[in-house]
Amino acid sequence: MNRIKKTFDKLNKENKKALGIFVTAGDPNFESSLKLVTNLPNNGADFIEIGMPFSDPMADGPSIQLSSQRALKSGMNLNKCLSLIKIFREKNNHTPIILMGYYNPIYKFGKEKFIQNCIELGVDALIIVDLPPEEDDEFYFEAEKNNLSMIRLVTPTTDEKRLKKILLNATGFVYYVSITGITGTQAPDIKSVQGNIKKIKQVTDLPIVIGFGIRSPAQATLMSEAYLMVLLLDLL
Repeated sequence: MNRIKKTFDKLNKENKKALGIFVTAGDPNFESSLKLVTNLPNNGADFIEIGMPFSDPMADGPSIQLSSQRALKSGMNLNKCLSLIKIFREKNNHTPIILMGYYNPIYKFGKEKFIQNCIELGVDALIIVDLPPEEDDEFYFEAEKNNLSMIRLVTPTTDEKRLKKILLNATGFVYYVSITGITGTQAPDIKSVQGNIKKIKQVTDLPIVIGFGIRSPAQATLMSEAYLMVLLLDLL
């Protein structure tokens, strides 16, 4: 049983929601982000989402764009991002790690090499923002074959036909983007979120994580109190 399933199964038995924290690798520098990631599990994080910095993060708002710029300026790259995970795993082998980012750096790094590194270093899942289900042959099937969960994004504008296609090969959990637009720019509408979560549950039994618009403890509490399965708190 992988770390993601173990975590959600445990929380379900305890009737608890999951708290995931997003951190951009290398922001403001390698040492600081490593310290932050290392301390998150002892401060409430059930899983950690590590952003792979990229020069053109098209789905991200100003805060995460700036965090990527700071990380890249400090010398962070994909190889160092993987090194950060390696060091983290030397002390923590139970907290799920999800890498999130864009396909260009992975393609340049080498997809087979990247997948193999992820497996060896203890990455549990990937969220590749700009790789739609039509491109599953390009990357997703190879990752899933090597037991890397491939997490899909679902938005408020995703219709039923598209939803089924997106979730056909999804594993790990479903990431529900609670707003239309880029990260950190709006607050989610609770009624819209509830309605769309119900639609997603009709298509998949995977856990559902909510993100993009959750940027304060109050918003996280609101989502939790709405009896949603899980929530994702974006610190940035």
